[in-house]
Parts: sequence; C-alpha cells; structure tokens
Amino acid sequence: MAIFTDPIREHADFGPGDAEWLHLLVGDWQMVADLAFADLALWFPHPEHGYVALAHVRPSTTHTVFHADFVGEGIRSDLQPLVDKAWESRTIERSSETNWSSDMALRVEAVPMVRNGRTLAVVTSHMDLSSSRMPSRLELTYRQCAYDLLRMGTLGLWPDFASPTGSRRGAPRVGDGLIRLDAEGIVQYASPNGVSAFRRLGDGESLEGRSLAEVTAGLLRDRRMVDETLPLVVTGRMPWRSEIESRGVSLSLRAIPLRDEQQRFGALVLCRDVSELRRREMELVTKDATIREIHHRVKNNLQTVAALLRMQSRRMVSDEAKQGLEQAMRRVATIALVHETLSQGLTQSVDFDELIGRQFRLSAEVASPSQQVRTQRSGLFGELPSDFATPLALVINELVTNAVEHGLEGRTGTVWLLADRSAGDDDEELLTVTVADDGVGLPETPHVEGLGLQIVRTLVTSELGGTIQWQPREGGGTAVQIVLSLANR
Repeated sequence: MAIFTDPIREHADFGPGDAEWLHLLVGDWQMVADLAFADLALWFPHPEHGYVALAHVRPSTTHTVFHADFVGEGIRSDLQPLVDKAWESRTIERSSETNWSSDMALRVEAVPMVRNGRTLAVVTSHMDLSSSRMPSRLELTYRQCAYDLLRMGTLGLWPDFASPTGSRRGAPRVGDGLIRLDAEGIVQYASPNGVSAFRRLGDGESLEGRSLAEVTAGLLRDRRMVDETLPLVVTGRMPWRSEIESRGVSLSLRAIPLRDEQQRFGALVLCRDVSELRRREMELVTKDATIREIHHRVKNNLQTVAALLRMQSRRMVSDEAKQGLEQAMRRVATIALVHETLSQGLTQSVDFDELIGRQFRLSAEVASPSQQVRTQRSGLFGELPSDFATPLALVINELVTNAVEHGLEGRTGTVWLLADRSAGDDDEELLTVTVADDGVGLPETPHVEGLGLQIVRTLVTSELGGTIQWQPREGGGTAVQIVLSLANR
C-alpha cells in the first residue's frame, strides 16, 4: 500500500529516513488493523485542512467502518481535537465519548508516530462497538498485540527497518496463525490457526506454556538444512522471517519483537502453511529446467544437422547443389544460435543485441570466405519477444548473405545493420531494421527472387507481421528496410 504524499510535499519537514519510515509503516500496518479489528487512517498536518489523510487500511478480520475512500481529504472537525492532542502529547489518546458514524458506535484512538523525538504523523484507530458482546480471549489478545505495536510506534521502535514487509513468497498474515511469546520465548497464546499449523508439522500437544524454540527443534528431522535465522525467529529476538519443513509440510514464520523503553518484553510470531506454494515453486523450477534442457538439446541437434549438411556439401560434385546445402547449413546454424540464447534464460523476452551481435559478423564471414567484408552495427534492438527472435535472426542472416554475395559481388566492401525503435501512430512501438551495403546497387530490370529472398518476404509478412522495402542506398549500394510493430508482443 502506498502513501498519498502529494498534499504534504511542500509542508513536510522530514529528516533522513523519516519518509521511508512512514512508507514502512503503511507497508506493514495491515497486520495492526487485523489485530485491532479496526480501520486505521494516517494523518499529516495541512495548512488548509488541519490534517489530510495520507493512507487508509481496512481490517480483514471484521467489517470496515468506512466504506468511502477519504485519502487526500481533510480531517473531520470532530476528530481534529483528538489528533491535535496526540500530536502534541506524543502519547496515545482515546476519545472520552463514543463517536457515531452511519449508525455505528465507534471507539477512536489517536496514536502519534514519533521518531527521533519528533511526531511525523498520527494514526487514528476506528473500532465498531455497536455489536456489543463479550469479547473472546482471541479478540482480547489480538487487541493487546495491536496496542503494543502502536505503543512501540510512539517510541519510534516500530516499524523496524530490519523487518521485511509485503506478501512476497507467502508472507504470514494475522489470519494465518498468531503466537504470542513472553521475553523467554514461552508461548503465552496461540490462535487456533497457529495451533493447527504446528500440528500439521507433527506437534500434537498444546503450545501454550511451552518454549516455541524447543517445540520447533523437536520437529526438525534434518538439522543440516535448517535456516540459520530460525533460532532467532522462534525465540522472538529478531524481526526476521524464516521457514521450517517437516513431514512434507512447510511453515513460514515471521517474528515481531515487542519492546518498551528499557527492554524486550515479548514477541509476536506469525505463521503460515506454505506447503502448496513451495510445491508449486518446485514444479516451476522443474519445468524451467526441463524447458532449458529441451532448448539445449534442440540446439545440439540443429548443430548436428548443420554439420551433416556441411559434410554432405563437400561430397557434392555440382556447384549448385553444394551452394544449396551450404545455404541450408547457414539457416540451420542460425536457428541453433537462437536456441542457444533461449536455453540460457527462460524469460519472455530476449536480449536481441547480444544474439545478433555474434550472428551478424558470422553471417558475413561465412558468405565471404575469399573476400574482405567489413560489418558495422548501430542502434539498439533492445529486449524483443522470444517468438520474434528466430524469424528475425533468419531474416537478417538472409539479407546479410544476399548483400555479400549479390551486392558486393566478390569485392571488398561494407555491410551495415541499423536498428531503431520509435513510436508510430497511436503511440504504437515500431522496430525499423535496415541492412545496407555499398555494392553495385539494385538491378535496372526486375529479376526473379531466389529462395533466400522468398524466405525473407514470407517471414517478414507472415511470421513478423511487418513490411519490407528495397531501395537504393545514398552513396551507392542497396538498403533493405523492415518495419515491424511490437504491439501485443
């Protein structure tokens, strides 16, 4: 979740790290909203509106009290005195009377977020009291945990820059399972989901009153594979994440130490069963390895085919047959080079400049074994979709070969390869590829296209969905221009 910072850019007087600290708060306060069973709002002073709302989070453990989004708006007049008081006192302030909103009785608290002795913002907590009933032990424990975290915020002790936030790779949430420890790491309370998570690991006894570190150690089968951070997480000493695996079950753990001005007095440990997530990750790793191996084997097979074509061409008596096999060999070798690049990475895009940098020079050298041909590149292809790579590499190979064999006609010369990415109509991204030479130029009379140019035209129009044009090059020679659209690629 991001902070709406536009209204405070001109008024905030933050020191080093203050803005990042507030971003870290908003990145982690979903946990507090869930524990407090309350909506949370973040307020900052504004010269026109008194205070302006920078962010708002709703609890996932109960219904919200604010259905409308008020981020970026000014504070209500009845709420501002409470926020003013919290800002000045730097302590948690609770409304002396029940607030009513949309027929709901609300308990409102204002919590100043203090860092380095300065109030940076105020968090207001809005809890619905209209459903009057005796709160359960779970609710009482959750609310106490929320209060402890917000109290740490008034002391600048939470959020902690060492604490990871976000939902990456199955980060535990309050609803997944919560365990509260005392300063010695003894379980004071474990939510039903927390108990169930450890039972799936193989622990059949009650967690309360036992050392979570000892419970975890008893579940480990292969201690050589234990994450080195695990002991500090299960004792609640460091605000880190770790993971434990036993009996085919993987449990993700996150610790939040609870501190006051003098010492650490306890910790919260959030836990989540991530067995299915890890299983899917392993399946993806296996599939990635399989695909990489397939590309590698295809590359090897294509290189074998190219070698066989080369051997066969040497046995040919007819020059035409020998030339045809050599051209087929070059085309197969080009496809093999693309598969070699694909086998090194399994992303949806290919660094085409790295690929074509080798292929461009190689194509010119193979096509001109007895003449000196210079090659020059300019511009960048950039990242191109992987389904572009093979046909475009084949097209460039054929055009370079054609430029050497028919443009230069055995003479010393230069072949250029130019790439340009630009925006066309309707901001459509276009790639313009030009292959040029300083040879004899275009023939005066129309000529019959050979197999190579037929392949080029078919690939450009059918496979790449582009256009191709032959034209005289300024200064002599020929330039072939290809325009391709990268939209929807």
